[in-house]
Amino acid sequence: MIDPMLISIVALWLLVIALGVCVIALSRQIGILYERVAPMGALMMDHGPKVGELAPPVEVTTWEGRALTLGAGMTKSTLIFFLSPTCPVCKKLLPIIRSVQAREGQWLDVVLASDGERSEHAAFYAKYQLADFPYVLSQPLGMTYKISKLPYCVLLDAAGAVRAKGLVNSREQVESLLSAFEHGVASVQEHLDRSLAVPAILGKG
Repeated sequence: MIDPMLISIVALWLLVIALGVCVIALSRQIGILYERVAPMGALMMDHGPKVGELAPPVEVTTWEGRALTLGAGMTKSTLIFFLSPTCPVCKKLLPIIRSVQAREGQWLDVVLASDGERSEHAAFYAKYQLADFPYVLSQPLGMTYKISKLPYCVLLDAAGAVRAKGLVNSREQVESLLSAFEHGVASVQEHLDRSLAVPAILGKG
């Protein structure tokens, strides 16, 4: 007669082994899922100056009347945030843009850009207290970068070269532009693709 205690021990070990197999399989699935839902960077639209190219200098005038050249003779890198008073997402992102300016101000200037008549922007400018930024109304600037959707960001280095750009709808997408700049890639997607490619190559080796 088989000892019931022995049967219990064998059954317990089988259960432990089965749980171990399930944990390993679940870990693999979580890894695959993480790769598929990796943070999506700003959506780069293939219009205007390409990443890596020098941006054409554009002369603009700030809200206060100060002359400013974007794309040449800059002492810092510049993040141009294209927005509109009628864009709800633009308004949502303003606190995020403000925090970027405060955190990265040592190496980065932030410029808010739009177009249209000054009277169309006055209430918006006052309500959201935008005097902390250079605020420019320039149709030629938007045309230079072929801006068709908002909100949109273009990141220029101090030499005036486009380092990152894209349509942004969240903090993660704004931050992805800075990450792309930091890693020397056109977009965060490119950085993720490179990171994922290394383990794949090592695995084949």
